[in-house]
Formats: sequence, C-alpha cells, structure tokens
Amino acid sequence: MLTLLGSLNVYNLTGNRQVFSKITCLFAIFVYNYLLIFLILKLMPPKSIEIIEVGPRDGLQSEPDVMPTAVKVEFIRRLLEAGLRRIEVASFVHPGKVPQMADAEQVVSALPHREDVIYIGLALNERGFERAAAAGIDEVGFAVVASDTFNRRNQGVGTEDSIAAWKRIKTAADSAGIKSSVMISAAFGCPFEGVVPESRVIGIAKELMKSDPVEIALADTVGVATPWQVRSLIRKLRPVIGATSLRCHFHNTRNTGIANAFAAIESGASALDASTGGIGGCPFAPAATGNIATEDLAYMLRHSGIDSGLSMPKLLATADWLGQQMNRAMPSMLSRAGDFSPAA
Repeated sequence: MLTLLGSLNVYNLTGNRQVFSKITCLFAIFVYNYLLIFLILKLMPPKSIEIIEVGPRDGLQSEPDVMPTAVKVEFIRRLLEAGLRRIEVASFVHPGKVPQMADAEQVVSALPHREDVIYIGLALNERGFERAAAAGIDEVGFAVVASDTFNRRNQGVGTEDSIAAWKRIKTAADSAGIKSSVMISAAFGCPFEGVVPESRVIGIAKELMKSDPVEIALADTVGVATPWQVRSLIRKLRPVIGATSLRCHFHNTRNTGIANAFAAIESGASALDASTGGIGGCPFAPAATGNIATEDLAYMLRHSGIDSGLSMPKLLATADWLGQQMNRAMPSMLSRAGDFSPAA
C-alpha cells in the first residue's frame, strides 16, 4: 500500500517536470483502458441483425391492382425459402380503405404453420386486433403516428386516442398469449405538418412504454430522415426504452434509406424492416414511395460482416418473380445491378 502513495515524475512535451501520485496515474490508466474498450465495442458491428419482411403488407398496400390471394401466399412461401422468419403478412383494416388487404384472413389461413416463423398482422384499432387474433396471427403490430394530422388521416382518430387504443390492445394481446409490438410512424417528418420534433416522439414513446412492449419501432414513413437525424433520435430515445428491443423502418423516398439503416445499426437497433424488390408506400401519405429493399439491405449487411440469415440468390429470384407478377421492374438496386462477390 505504501508504494501506491509515492509519486512519479512525468516530463511533458516541453521538457517540464510534472509530479503525479501513483494513485492518480493508476486511475488515469484505468479510465483510459475503460474508454478504449468502450470505443472498440461501440465501433464493432453486431454479429447479426434481424430483418422483418414487410413486402406482403406494406409493400403491396398501395398497389392499385389487387394481387390474388394465391399469389400473395406464394410470395410469402418464397420469402420463407429465402430465409425470412418474421414476416408482416397482412393488415386487418377496413377493406374499403385498403382494398389490397381485404383478404387478410384468407391469406393467414393459407400459410404454412411453422414453429420457427412469426407472422405479423397490423391492427390499427380493437376491431382489427379481434380479426387478427381470430385469424390466428402470431404477432400483432400496432402503429401510432407522431403527427396528429397524419394519424387522423391514417386511423381516423388523434394520436392520443391511438395511444389509448394501443394500451387496451396490449392488455388484450397479453391475455390471449399473442406477441405485440408498437411502432411510432412518421417519426422524422409528416407530409401535412412538416418536421416532427424529437421531443414529440420521445413523449409518445414514454406513454407507449407504460404498457411494457416487447419491442418499439421508429418509422420514417415518408422517407425524409438522414443518418444524423436517426442517430440523434435513437440516442435520445434509448434512456426512455432502456433494454427494450429497438426496430427501425425506413423508406427510400429520397435515397437515404440504406444509409439510415446503417446509422440505426450503429446506434443499437436490433431489427430492421425491408421489402423485397423495394416496393411499398403509404396510401394516406402523398408521394410516399417504397421501403428499403430486402436484398439491398442484406447485401450491405453481408459486406459489413453482419449476418442476416438470408439467401441472396433466393432473394433476387423472388424479386424477379415479383416483378413478373406485377408486370414491372422492381426499384431495388440489386434487382438492376445484380449481386457482387469480390474475387477470392
């Protein structure tokens, strides 16, 4: 112990001697090593990221031509073959509002039951939840729009009403043994109100967390976010959600989707939504275009050393097949350019 109470002579760059106690030096070494380890862990990419496929729901919901039920089921079967294990398959909303989702129950009943697969159904109110539960959905997804105007356009009620509905649905889902997750939509911007303040999103998250969701998601519904905004919002959100899993949903409307996805990964997101082929949009948001493409996201992850568990050849084949069903080229980058594997 006495040796720790001595002092060390340290010479700075100007040649002047400075005297430090050994305890001070040891403490400085400890802090330096701690910060070094923290930075290394912070900069290291995660070993894996979960990709949630939203093509059968978010990808198709704005399409003017209704896809036959059998084709939707085949789409989902191909996604399963490509390795996707959590798939948003339908939206239990009013068929008059979103005709593409009118066959939600028929789609779910035709899907193969697999213990390793989670089928997600979107519900925006209690009637939608009742339909989803009766259909046998594995997980119910709920959305609260950060902008009150957009929430009224999308769900017919204000944001506070949707938060209250989420709390009731969460209770009902727990009682039924159904997993439930909640998403804050238009978290970065609204086509009607403009920029959404971070404080608004954080306030909504605090209310949603009172029901202890297993996962909370941020959605850039109209594709206005940038990586800096993504990092900033997640950094402020983390103290609110604690250890709760964070999922992010990006649209590539302004060509920032993939960059935003990477920023979300760097900031601690454990799951990302994507749509095979890059199709998608919101029928209630003007100029909203497709989601980030599943194959584009999987490519970025693979070449960043992050495992997604997906088969690139099967993803590309599915995107090609989907383009044939929809009679148009898919907007994803890999659908145009193809895969790339550096020479050994």
